[in-house]
Amino acid sequence: MTTPKNTPDCSSVDTLPITAWLPTTLKEATKRGWHELDVVLITGDAYVDHPAFGSAVIGRILESLGLKVAIIAQPNWRDDLRDFKKFGAPKYFFGVTSGAMDSMVNKYTAGKRLRSNDAYTPGGSPDFRPDYATTVYTKILKELYPETPVMIGGIEASLRRVTHYDFWSDKLMPNILTTSGADLLVYGMGEQPLRELVRLLLAGVPFSEIQTIPQTAFLIPENNPLPMGNISWSVQELSSHEVCLKDKKAYSKNFMYVEVESNKQFASRLTQKVEGKTLVINPPFPTMTEDEIDASFDLPYTRYPHPKYKDRGPIAAYEMIKFSLNTHRGCFGGCSFCTISAHQGKMIASRSKESVMKEVDQIAKMSDFKGYISDIGGPSANMYQMKGIDQEVCDRCAAPSCVFPVICKNLDASPAKMTELYKEVAAHPKIKKAFVSSGLRYDLMFNERSLDKKKDEEYVDQLITHHVSGRMKVAPEHTEDHVLKSMRKPAFHYFETFKKKFEEISHKKGLRQELIPYFISSHPDCTPEDMAKLAIKTKKLGYRLEQVQDFTPTPMTVATEIYYSGYHPYTLKEVKTAITLDEKTRQRNFFFWYKPENKNYVKNYLAKNKLFDLTKELFG
Repeated sequence: MTTPKNTPDCSSVDTLPITAWLPTTLKEATKRGWHELDVVLITGDAYVDHPAFGSAVIGRILESLGLKVAIIAQPNWRDDLRDFKKFGAPKYFFGVTSGAMDSMVNKYTAGKRLRSNDAYTPGGSPDFRPDYATTVYTKILKELYPETPVMIGGIEASLRRVTHYDFWSDKLMPNILTTSGADLLVYGMGEQPLRELVRLLLAGVPFSEIQTIPQTAFLIPENNPLPMGNISWSVQELSSHEVCLKDKKAYSKNFMYVEVESNKQFASRLTQKVEGKTLVINPPFPTMTEDEIDASFDLPYTRYPHPKYKDRGPIAAYEMIKFSLNTHRGCFGGCSFCTISAHQGKMIASRSKESVMKEVDQIAKMSDFKGYISDIGGPSANMYQMKGIDQEVCDRCAAPSCVFPVICKNLDASPAKMTELYKEVAAHPKIKKAFVSSGLRYDLMFNERSLDKKKDEEYVDQLITHHVSGRMKVAPEHTEDHVLKSMRKPAFHYFETFKKKFEEISHKKGLRQELIPYFISSHPDCTPEDMAKLAIKTKKLGYRLEQVQDFTPTPMTVATEIYYSGYHPYTLKEVKTAITLDEKTRQRNFFFWYKPENKNYVKNYLAKNKLFDLTKELFG
């Protein structure tokens, strides 16, 4: 696989010509000698030319395939639509994404209040993207250029690819192809389907006839036969959108099929009837190989936001990751409230050490780099290079998690290659310190099935001694076993073990650093009594909690399906969940039991429910 050789000198944004970025205006395109564009990408985020930003990755891949690509970032959808018109119709297609987040998660809190800041906008203004951005942008394009195909992708499109519950409108919505009018949807990480799409387009296949690419979805008339696909693809028909509107159990069961097929290496094609059409979701591609993921990260990014944002203020999401290293994708944790495996996949796709170190060299040359790598990690930081021992066993597996309820005996969870990478990054002559700030699975560090506990101990020692920036954040999420079971999270004693080891090593090495836990309230199966027990256990550990959040239902998670339907998708048993604002506030108050304004409320609640033992433990 080839990648462009003309990697720009990333030492300073001021030394780079404007042509180092993909064009954002007709003038910039002309400077490249382009008078016609092959693809125009539209994103709800500011344009940051960095491998952590999806529109940049997609743009650079298309460029590496020989296409002329431009980016329209955060177009104004409320004026005369001049932003959408500035390039005219591209030769092949428009590509649309809401950005790095679902636009509704980006814009609204768990209490459905408008957020005051947008981390993906210069200066943080929350007014630069619409609600349901993918749908809004696509509808505008379809009105302006009805003959030009529109492909949608990114996390908003990916997680709304079937009938889904939308928390912000509090209703079931059909798939996003139906609501937006797009021609094709790419779900998950888009590199593999995009390369195949371009190959077919360059071979002269009309866009409308491209229906056999894995990891894509499209609509056909209800009575049309399914287009031919891979001969090995079986078909799983889901309950129709109309049935889901009437039957919550049928809707909940749909999710189980979607998740199971998403977690397979060789999955079925999914279909669903909706409004007189058939939604067709082709199975995903196999997990990216090391060469494939390296090729994506090794593209010639400038690593900087486009210069047009220079006087508009910082882009918070960029400032957070500009000196970080993404070592892998995917997560085999399968947490009930998380969308990572649904979007990036359950299997881990890891970069080579050589690719990561090449990026370290690029970061070290940046003019404002002070010698500190802010993060070495991925969705779960300590899953780098982990995979099945016997791949054939993994190929037959459809379990949503490799670590819950116990760590799979077929999982090679050795941290040896990760420890080696950490040491090599730390030894780089221009690196003073390299921190690990991504989420950590401490159950992997204390794996009872480990074949080499010395390697585990070496990793834990390396991590705590050399890669903590004063405070290390981890996410036990809760303390009570039945809630953790609903979350697909490890038992709380793993956190207690890690905390003890963290303090032991920190004390031994003379390091003043602390461990900060994250917790969630109002998750399905969690009650105020469970929150009281959480308050007691964290109090005994010496915490007055800071890093907390209320459960937010987002499309395509087990927890969201339970929240909406009241049933667990796998068992169809009823599960109680805090739904109303009062119920959520009641649970959240237990996080802050120590605050004067909450003490009386917590005491009265416990007394009213005759939980006197809990009152005594919490307040003495």
